[in-house]
Amino acid sequence: MPADAMTTQPNDRAQHLLRVLIQRFIRDGQPVGSRTLSRDSGLDLSPATIRNVMSDLEDMGLVSAPHTSAGRVPTPKGYRLFVDTLIRFREPKGGDMAKLKLQLSSSADDPDGLISAVSRMLSDVTSLAGVVSVPRGQQAVLRQIEFLSLSDNRILAILVINDREVQNRILYTDREYSASELTQAANFINENYAGDAMPRVRDRLVADLEQLRSSMNKAMVDIIAVAQSAMDPQTSSDYVLAGETNLMGFAELSDIETLRRLFEAFSKKQLILDLLDRSIHATGVQIFIGEESGYKILDDCSVVTAPYELDDGTIGVLGVIGPTRMAYDRVVPIVDLTARLLRSAISQRS
Repeated sequence: MPADAMTTQPNDRAQHLLRVLIQRFIRDGQPVGSRTLSRDSGLDLSPATIRNVMSDLEDMGLVSAPHTSAGRVPTPKGYRLFVDTLIRFREPKGGDMAKLKLQLSSSADDPDGLISAVSRMLSDVTSLAGVVSVPRGQQAVLRQIEFLSLSDNRILAILVINDREVQNRILYTDREYSASELTQAANFINENYAGDAMPRVRDRLVADLEQLRSSMNKAMVDIIAVAQSAMDPQTSSDYVLAGETNLMGFAELSDIETLRRLFEAFSKKQLILDLLDRSIHATGVQIFIGEESGYKILDDCSVVTAPYELDDGTIGVLGVIGPTRMAYDRVVPIVDLTARLLRSAISQRS
């Protein structure tokens, strides 16, 4: 946000009119004129006075006037003021709460099914796109490594991570190594580095290589030098998205080119994962409005997220994606409640 973005705050009357304007625009999706504001605001103000207030709000960057209408619409900056200071959040309705709890309880015994169910549930309850990231696991710890020789100067590194998880990595070398050389190298790594987190094993191997050159034969050093690249943890970060077709129902997102770029971003996943990662250590609900996401394709969207943390240290993020004119007063409490219910459901299952 520019340094001078909020040097002037609207007065109480202007804030009230801005709240009414945003609420009306969220409901109808149409620019709001001064006569409508005069009728809806409950204030004894003439349309001319309201036009003056709207002009002031426009100068502050909180509303704008589309070329085709004399009415105003909120800007991302106006929405930000609205959600930070003007909004009145509503408790989720009893029916919404019952639906959330029912779907969580019915899927609690299936971790993968639970993530999918929560994504669909968020979409159903909010009529937006629901997204839930797969929980990010505890830090990967190396328990054991083995090497197997493959053809074409390749080595298969078999890693046992966190006692049970097995990962395979293909390593490329300059020459072939004997089974004896590979066993010696694996034994050395297991004896000296097993039990450490993977990034620390990698860093220690890099730091120790110089000293190892003077105490080991070249073959062993070469294998270990190649093996350190296998210590980069491979995360299975992913997310489940549901209800993206709901976005087609909003006029500002419904043109073919916008939908194509949005769906392409969803399919490539990295953009959404990056956005979710920015919320993973947040406290409570985060709201990215329009350009605040940092991604141009989401300039007409808002993303509401909340992290959920489990007793074993795993952590994930859930939320919804929709137009900037989403009903924040209803959506934000639903996202917050769902994160708390998901944490409880998974904790009870474990």
